[in-house]
Amino acid sequence: MPYREFKKAVKGRATVDGAGVHLVRVLNNDTVEDYDPFLMLDSFDATDPSLYTKGFPFHPHRGIETITYLIEGQMIHEDSLGNKGTINGGESQWMTAGSGIMHQEMPQASKRMLGLQIWLNLPKKDKMAEPRYFDIKKDMIPVVEDGPATVRVISGHFKGTKGVSPKYVPATLYDVSIKPKSLFEIDTIPTDNVFVFLVEGPIRTAGHDFEVKSAVLYGPGDRIELETKAEPSRLIYFSGPPLKEPVAWGGPIVMNTHDELRLAFDELNRGNFIKD
Repeated sequence: MPYREFKKAVKGRATVDGAGVHLVRVLNNDTVEDYDPFLMLDSFDATDPSLYTKGFPFHPHRGIETITYLIEGQMIHEDSLGNKGTINGGESQWMTAGSGIMHQEMPQASKRMLGLQIWLNLPKKDKMAEPRYFDIKKDMIPVVEDGPATVRVISGHFKGTKGVSPKYVPATLYDVSIKPKSLFEIDTIPTDNVFVFLVEGPIRTAGHDFEVKSAVLYGPGDRIELETKAEPSRLIYFSGPPLKEPVAWGGPIVMNTHDELRLAFDELNRGNFIKD
């Protein structure tokens, strides 16, 4: 099986979003084509609660799924469907915005807020799907010890161990911790786009060295190899089939055409954005 070669890497940049949340933005409008079907990726890593507790008050989404995963910390979320809950460390929330939803996420003060949110694009045929809320609790994320690595299977499969099954885009997400001075391989779905996001510790992969808060994208192939040196590394592995569809992106709404985007914002202004 051929190893996937290095294609490109994006180093996250510090920014402020929501009501004043300090975060690192990694993927954005400029990376849509290469990282398809993954859109925005924001990384949270702070020990000072004043940098994140103002949160993300109610805001709209349409045409995407948002996946929030916390390694440490706590976040309270609520939406216009009447759903409300808490994401704790080691848990995830997979939200299908579909035809439209109002949503808020409020991080709570903790010793460390460590995690991320990624937006997964929906295909044209599912853009206006019924909104859906899916909390992934800790006991729903199986843990696999594989040589020098601990793999938490959030979605998809890893060596026969199954995480949750996405309803629309069959994206695979792993939380992978690798011991120092180790080599670790992951078999990949050949038709998927594959990248890893480095949460903690550097890594060497595809012949290059990368630092934390980098999203490393691979070319075609059947597997990837990850090498640690003196430090352990923790990364999130992402894999998904590219949609290869046009993207019209305006803030929290992602559609296929600018006309659809304008309609969404018109409906938001008129008060009929949320569908029955």
